[in-house]
Amino acid sequence: MSDSKTVQPYEHRVQVRPEDIDPLGHVNNVVYLRWAQDAAVAHWLAEAPPEARQRLVWVVLRHEVDYKHPARLGDQVRVRTWVGAASRFRFERLTEMYRATDGRLLARVRTLWCPLDRATGRVTDVDPEVRARFSTGSGPVPPVRAEL
Repeated sequence: MSDSKTVQPYEHRVQVRPEDIDPLGHVNNVVYLRWAQDAAVAHWLAEAPPEARQRLVWVVLRHEVDYKHPARLGDQVRVRTWVGAASRFRFERLTEMYRATDGRLLARVRTLWCPLDRATGRVTDVDPEVRARFSTGSGPVPPVRAEL
């Protein structure tokens, strides 16, 4: 039986700060990863049931970033994130970042996350309620992209 419920992306905004800028005058690559992680954490805290927040902690297995256009000092950035495919122990989180003023895509991030039991530190399952609340798909997480 399939669930027709559509999981909506979580969105928030960030302001580019002087410390985000690299010697080339645009946002440093690692800042995009920080924004992706901050959005994932904010989404989890905003939407996860209290019991799940107490029981689970998430760790990153992999980040993939496609940089499209630079963000610069003074830009406000819309960060949208959602969970795509979810297998038993791996959740694919997708994040897109847009310049708020013109809607231009700045970067796309694909992150693989793994749930751990907070008490034991061991990999654990996520209950069906949490999976349904976050994931837009189930089954195998798409393979890692081929190396360049």
